[in-house]
Amino acid sequence: MIAPVHPTMVRITHWTNALGFFGLLISGVVILLAHPRLYWGETGAVGMPALIELPLPFVFGHSGWGRSLHFLSGWVCLFSGIAYTASALLTQHFHQGFRNYSRNRRVAYLGVIFLLFPAVLWTGLAMSPTVTSAVPAIVTSVGGQQTARTLHFAIAAALLAFAGGHVVLVWAQSRAVR
Repeated sequence: MIAPVHPTMVRITHWTNALGFFGLLISGVVILLAHPRLYWGETGAVGMPALIELPLPFVFGHSGWGRSLHFLSGWVCLFSGIAYTASALLTQHFHQGFRNYSRNRRVAYLGVIFLLFPAVLWTGLAMSPTVTSAVPAIVTSVGGQQTARTLHFAIAAALLAFAGGHVVLVWAQSRAVR
């Protein structure tokens, strides 16, 4: 039997994050189909010029379940990410576990962990009326709710691309070990 490459906590948090990310992906598509246009600034609506018009159909109706799943999945990813980061810092996983990775791979992983994840969380919170009514600086710091939505979409696309590449690399590595 081959010993696991990563510690148990890394594997648990990765699988938990994968399930949360899948929930975010499904619910994000549902939310996006309700209005597949992206704007810059504070406002955006049907009939206004869009920054980007995605080639998706408008699926009018209430996307309440999509928003609920998105919110729940976001919490799953947040707590899993906090557990992963805390564990990695305590066990020096970033230093020892990343030792065998190329410089580009280390930069990509650390960029996702410390730049993209916080940015997608920030822009997600900037779209929440509840959060922005309590802390308006969150939305004004990104230039408005529609800018937050556009940035959130772009960051999510980058995370999806990273996740796809990550899965392919892990699969290729597991095939090479056998």
